[in-house]
Amino acid sequence: MTKGKLYIVATPIGNMGDITVRALDVLKAAEMIAAEDTRRTVKLLNHFGIKGKMVSFHEHSSEARRKEIVAHMMEGRAVALVSDAGTPVISDPGLMLVRDCIAADIPIESIPGANAAVVAVTLSGIDCSNFIFAGFLPQKGAARKKKLDALAAAHMPVVFYESPGRVTALLEGVAEAFGPGTPVCVSRELTKMYEETLRGSAEAICAQLAEREAVKGEFVVVAGVPEQAGDEATDEMIVEQLEKCIAAGHTKKEAVTLVTADLSCSKNRVYKIMIHMD
Repeated sequence: MTKGKLYIVATPIGNMGDITVRALDVLKAAEMIAAEDTRRTVKLLNHFGIKGKMVSFHEHSSEARRKEIVAHMMEGRAVALVSDAGTPVISDPGLMLVRDCIAADIPIESIPGANAAVVAVTLSGIDCSNFIFAGFLPQKGAARKKKLDALAAAHMPVVFYESPGRVTALLEGVAEAFGPGTPVCVSRELTKMYEETLRGSAEAICAQLAEREAVKGEFVVVAGVPEQAGDEATDEMIVEQLEKCIAAGHTKKEAVTLVTADLSCSKNRVYKIMIHMD
């Protein structure tokens, strides 16, 4: 029996005009469309006059639903996988379905298109020749801080996704972990009518957003590397300042915080030097 195929189809992140001709052809021809959010996908399909068999497939879908979709392809049918917006599999549940297809030796084809992270990077003005995509961070404070500290250690630009209610907390965390003056680019409502992009230090943009009564739309935050992330402070200067703080009775944690602020260094760098002093 000839196996079908899984098509990973990128859809617009806001502006309907960003759909590709190839994506439309695949959606029209697919015998099943597996959609993360059927309410959003039906608007897309209706906009382009596409009639297709649509099934719900999201992070809470059962294993039985995945098996149903795979069985559809095993019978020789084509399935189009779409997220609620943008490119599937990135920060959405499509990964498990892709893995199922790989295990079953079902052909997979990806139809490129809109992606919020890439759009934000191009708007940022930050050198992202190499960058880390972090997606959504853990919601719990301790886990979030641990993740931010690890990302800061890489000393590379990082792209985050965040919701309106937590974007200021993210920016506060970036300022603390990456160091004072960390440049950021914060974009929301990308490709939509009220698209907005703010550029500046993490502290400044955080303060600007905190003054607003409410902010809407999903956010993409591009955090760069401070231009002078400790360049003016040598390791010897940091060690000297740490020793003075500890001699004055401060704890190691307090010493790291004080030296980071005094010398405008990366907190992660000061912490590493502290560890090697032991």
